[in-house]
Amino acid sequence: MPHRKPKNESGQRLVVLGGARRRAAGAVWLVGAGPGDPELLTLKALKALQAAEVVVHDGLVTDDILDLAPASARRISVAKRKSRHAYAQDEINRMLVAFAQEGLKVVRLKGGDPFIFGRGGEELEACREAGVECHVVPGVTAALAASANAGAPLTHRGSAQAVTFVTGHAASGSEPGLDWESLAKANQTVVIYMGVSAAAGIAARLIGAGRAGSTPALVVENASRSDERRIVTTLAELPAAAEQVSGPALLIVGEAMALAQASGDSAAFEPKLELRVK
Repeated sequence: MPHRKPKNESGQRLVVLGGARRRAAGAVWLVGAGPGDPELLTLKALKALQAAEVVVHDGLVTDDILDLAPASARRISVAKRKSRHAYAQDEINRMLVAFAQEGLKVVRLKGGDPFIFGRGGEELEACREAGVECHVVPGVTAALAASANAGAPLTHRGSAQAVTFVTGHAASGSEPGLDWESLAKANQTVVIYMGVSAAAGIAARLIGAGRAGSTPALVVENASRSDERRIVTTLAELPAAAEQVSGPALLIVGEAMALAQASGDSAAFEPKLELRVK
């Protein structure tokens, strides 16, 4: 198991694997695991996982996906849950660098896409600053799976000429500094990540900026997973709908959400594919 070294001269705490250093240079792969369904992994993500020696993963990554890595690969969970972090982001950055400097193939496995509210940019910067080779493998972000399963397109020629992804909270935990007047304009889709606890404030801001309370809205919990749940609502009723979910969820607001189907409205045919990549 990994162990923590004493602080170095700069006061930073490193997390490294025991044993002698390897001569060959290692590398880091920032891999998007998608929203949860293993069949939504890209081939490139699968190949990176199959070659991994260390997998540093988010808490929301499913066991079905983690099990695609070799049994010999070390797994390290760096789960983040609303104000409860197993590791601070700076420590995760140093961990990735330390493993790679030992000559290891490191996969940083992230839910969704590494560059959509996944802090992948910070980890990429840390690797670059340390001179560590770093590759980025994009993943299916949750908004794409959520809208697809609901049958409600994020863009639509007649009702949504733009789509914007925003976060429900800033790094400090405060309200994000968003351009509410721009987001309140009609005929566009607004997807809010990490916004369940702030749903009341978000709805009030959008309505206050001019967006109609009757604008269709959708709440999707556990997008793409077997326990996915979809609630079709309106912007005015968004806070009440958000109170009904307990797992990770997306809030989607926009005229195109009028096409959304709630959970149980339809039974989509989902063929199971068997795919082997060596």
